[in-house]
Amino acid sequence: MTASGHGFGHDFDCDVLVIGGGIVGLSTAYALTRAAPGTRVTVLEKEPGPARHQTGRNSGVIHSGVYYRPGSLKARFAVRGAAEMVKFCAEYGIDHKVSGKLIVATGRDELPRLHALVQRGRENGIPVRELGPAQISEYEPEVRGLAAIHVGTTGVCDFGAVAAQLGAASGAEIRYDEEVTAVDRRSWGVAVRTASGTVIRARVLVNCAGLHCDHVARLAGDDPGMRILPFRGEYYELARPDLVRALVYPVPDPAFPFLGVHLTRGIDGGVHVGPNAVPALAREGYSWSAVRPRELAETLGWPGTWRIARRHWRYGAGELHRSLSRRAFATAVRRLLPAVTEDDLRPAAAGVRAQAVLRDGTLADDFLIREAPRTVHVLNAPSPAATASLPIGREVARRALTALAEGRVARGLAG
Repeated sequence: MTASGHGFGHDFDCDVLVIGGGIVGLSTAYALTRAAPGTRVTVLEKEPGPARHQTGRNSGVIHSGVYYRPGSLKARFAVRGAAEMVKFCAEYGIDHKVSGKLIVATGRDELPRLHALVQRGRENGIPVRELGPAQISEYEPEVRGLAAIHVGTTGVCDFGAVAAQLGAASGAEIRYDEEVTAVDRRSWGVAVRTASGTVIRARVLVNCAGLHCDHVARLAGDDPGMRILPFRGEYYELARPDLVRALVYPVPDPAFPFLGVHLTRGIDGGVHVGPNAVPALAREGYSWSAVRPRELAETLGWPGTWRIARRHWRYGAGELHRSLSRRAFATAVRRLLPAVTEDDLRPAAAGVRAQAVLRDGTLADDFLIREAPRTVHVLNAPSPAATASLPIGREVARRALTALAEGRVARGLAG
């Protein structure tokens, strides 16, 4: 790749180049132009439109922040982000509803974990109400459990519409069908080449490539210290949506980063059941038939993959069984919703979660943002990233603007 050596003034196509047109990338663009009006921002997205992967393929839940470790980025950003997301949707007329949710314990072994969630919720400043079996029925007549908590600040919205609105309101130049194939980082800035042969020069690069963020980091010459392991979330739709009024979740297992099979009444009135979480055989592996040998080899070649497999094989075996058997999936759902039958479950679109896994097999639990010269990498932004996208965008933008200012000072001193 050739780029002008001195890289001053008009040689830059933009100040900040964002890779990735999902909700985090577009929120970053929005935050950049809000915090520093006049900043020239370009977003490159390999798909023909925004939010085609994680953002547009989830259950649409605005998470309250009740699950996350107090003081973590997830906790702080989810609590703040949930309130901001409702306000943003209201401001721009995007479909949303604050419906509240139940987290239900169906076994005695789950009661201590449920109580711990009450404490965690209160530490995070979230209003939580404890319920007995009769009170569960007041909220959800068809749901059964030993105890539950009601979280009133949880809601649903259309995150794809939010992402599109963030892009439009940012004033950034958004280029679709532009897949990044090379990154050349120099002392003056960063030059990026796309599959179409386009070269774009920027002062600062922001990597919000989601399922491909580790690959982009390596293109830039940085060792991210992690790999994205793609986990497919498989959903069904409920043929009898009247069985569920709002949102119903099981008590999560703290040893695993997934929330378990839950019931979500979306803004369209339909009820999603899921997700089941299984390893995907491609970064964008939305079905068992979607296999990319090179990506699969990369996953299998990462030491952390085998360590996580050894640690969680029993949990994984159960997820695989439910993936291959609708009867087994229905049995899992019946713990919460006894009236459900196998015939009530209709296959729905799947999603893929980009889960960062460290070399030792640790699943990155919090949002992971790393900085390198003239570059900011977002390396782990799974759920609740959509909920928390406005504060995440501000944090990434803050780091990018700091890099921009430092670069200008350095160039001024060199001049």
